[in-house]
Amino acid sequence: MKISARNQLKGRIVEITKGATTAHIRIDIGGAVVTASITNAAVGDLGLTVGKEAYAVVKASDVMIAID
Repeated sequence: MKISARNQLKGRIVEITKGATTAHIRIDIGGAVVTASITNAAVGDLGLTVGKEAYAVVKASDVMIAID
């Protein structure tokens, strides 16, 4: 895979929740879980299933850092 986005978080799909048109995909990236909202059609096109490895790709002009 080649992509320009610098923030690529590899993990494993732990949950897929489909709605009327949009699905929420939860990816465990090593203890933290990232949720993405994509179309139901994209779920099918990508062949996404629970347990499959996938990347959460974040495309943004800024990535912020925070601490407690």
